[in-house]
Amino acid sequence: MKKNISFIIAFLLTTMFVTAQIDRSVMPKSGPTPTINLGEPHTFQMGNGLTILVVENKKLPRVSVSLSLDNPPNSEGDKAGTSSIVSQIMGKGTKTITKDAFNEEVDFLGAYLDTGVDGGYAQSLSKYTNRIIELFADASLNPNFTQEELDLEKKKLIESIKAGEKSTEAIANRVRKALGYGKKHPIGEYITEKTVNNITLEDVEKYYRNNFVPSNAYMVISGDITADKAKELVEKYFTPWKAGKAPSFGIPEVKDAQYRQINFVDVPNAVQSEVIVMNISDLKMSDQNYHAALVANYILGGSFNSYINMNLREKHAYTYGARSSLPKNKNYKTAFRVTTKVRNAVTDSTVVEILKEIKRIRTEDVDDQVLKNAKAKFLGDFILASEKDRTIANRSIEIKTENLPKDFYQTFISKINAVTKADIKRVANLYFNSDKARIVVVGKGSDVLENLEKITFEEKKIPVLHFDKYGEKTEKPDYKAAIPEGVTAQSVLDSYFKAIGGKDKLETVQSLFMTAEAPFNGSSLGLIAKTTTKNQSVIEVKFGEMTAQKIVFDGTIGYVMAQGQKMDYTEEQIKEAKADAHPFAELKNSNATLNGIQPHDKGKAYAIKLSEKKTAFFDTETGLKVKEITIQEQGGQKIPVAISYSNYKEINGIKFPFTISQSLGPQNIDFTVKEVKINEGVTDEDFK
Repeated sequence: MKKNISFIIAFLLTTMFVTAQIDRSVMPKSGPTPTINLGEPHTFQMGNGLTILVVENKKLPRVSVSLSLDNPPNSEGDKAGTSSIVSQIMGKGTKTITKDAFNEEVDFLGAYLDTGVDGGYAQSLSKYTNRIIELFADASLNPNFTQEELDLEKKKLIESIKAGEKSTEAIANRVRKALGYGKKHPIGEYITEKTVNNITLEDVEKYYRNNFVPSNAYMVISGDITADKAKELVEKYFTPWKAGKAPSFGIPEVKDAQYRQINFVDVPNAVQSEVIVMNISDLKMSDQNYHAALVANYILGGSFNSYINMNLREKHAYTYGARSSLPKNKNYKTAFRVTTKVRNAVTDSTVVEILKEIKRIRTEDVDDQVLKNAKAKFLGDFILASEKDRTIANRSIEIKTENLPKDFYQTFISKINAVTKADIKRVANLYFNSDKARIVVVGKGSDVLENLEKITFEEKKIPVLHFDKYGEKTEKPDYKAAIPEGVTAQSVLDSYFKAIGGKDKLETVQSLFMTAEAPFNGSSLGLIAKTTTKNQSVIEVKFGEMTAQKIVFDGTIGYVMAQGQKMDYTEEQIKEAKADAHPFAELKNSNATLNGIQPHDKGKAYAIKLSEKKTAFFDTETGLKVKEITIQEQGGQKIPVAISYSNYKEINGIKFPFTISQSLGPQNIDFTVKEVKINEGVTDEDFK
């Protein structure tokens, strides 16, 4: 113990002494710029066309294997989603090893292994090299395509598609690809429930046979292994891979929009707007402008300190973040784009500010210090990534597949450092074409469209074109539909009562008990809700078996319990709880007002203002409640929280929504109701 104490004291004294010698008024000198040297890989080609690159690196006792298939992209048409399903099934067991046994062995080895139709990656300690390459080959060459796995993956893919139907981000990405590339382009086509249901086991097996071929395949084996050993193992396990060439059906030409335009998609439930400003570009890694283009994008929107993020986040507080990207592709033209999520109220201003920043980098010289800092930070990220085995493998493959000189990465740092202010302006005008920008906006039209239609830039009005969630041209939504004669707030509520079972039936309900579940971040959320006609209510949210939040009101007082903290209701919250705590709160509302007709996902709805903070929406045809929006105050801001209701089912003569979706920022949580009990399962003890 004495020895340990002495050591600690000595260490602290040494640290204090060294610290005292540092002159903090002088900036430390930078060390020498590191060089990136991938080394000259040992390269050989097998008879089936597979090219192998071996990079020996004895620093750590591990080996990594990276396989890349350099096939031309093709559309999948009415069976879009086939490649995704093939990739999901590959690596989940083989024809010789069950899925569970396969996964257990990879875990036991402490290894990583992933395969798909475009290639794969594996890594393990070098003492397991033989086995991990054998497993990698088995997973790649002997995938076990079964009807059971196909049905499972189709179900998961369809669930993902359905979840995306309510996501402004998913809708915006689908629409910008469809409009920017065209729906017959491999990037522009999208997966639907119908195309997934079209996929058969025969389609999966055929796609694998046609596309998982070695003629354009490259494998990089790096780490603690010799070239001779790598060749021995590859020849042993990958010789059975039959030679073949993937099909190529040609790629449609991609063109910019004819003129600057806003492509608007109305999502009535949206609480934020998704904004994408894009134009077609044609950047390739082999271009002389490549390095300057990377730096220009980094300055414009590729980093936290970029023009666009500093403007939208730091200066105006419109968003939590905004970024730009400038992809490269040797097979087809790609799209430069700026993306962000913003509050409805500032959607139009966001569009204008993005265009201003694009114009700025095209017309003004970048500041010397900004350019210096951008190059330094960009290269810092680049050098840090260069330590990763997978990055080294990808770069080795890029040199082969992108028609790059052998010293491309050895000279990369010097070429980034050589980028000038003139280069930035030149490539900005080449790749950031705001004159023909396609501005995709997905949001709540009743809140944002009026101001979007007023936008002018460079003294020109930007026209607004309307599209649906799949990029099909549509008519402008009618937000000022005339209210039919005789329709009032009370008549709308009466229609709702009738639609769900009748007022007389509803008045027999003294208590309600409901349970529901929702998938959330790989786990599940549980919901338990109880209400009575005595103004009592309790809502409990469970994450697995643990209670994440509990909200209780006993008719007089209430509280919120979260993370072990109990917060009593304020007078305002008590007032709101008394109005809402009822199995059917609308029955006792005498102050409702009719606020017009608005579109919703499946038609039109009457907007009924129930209180200062809550508005409910009732379908004009069915009378059913389809949505509620409640205004909550957080940090001095008013934030709308939307809850959608659908999939009504009858319980004891009364219809209840069995799908309840709540917005949580940009994310939606979709609860599925599991049980509804009327006049049972509720006692006064529940509200203590």
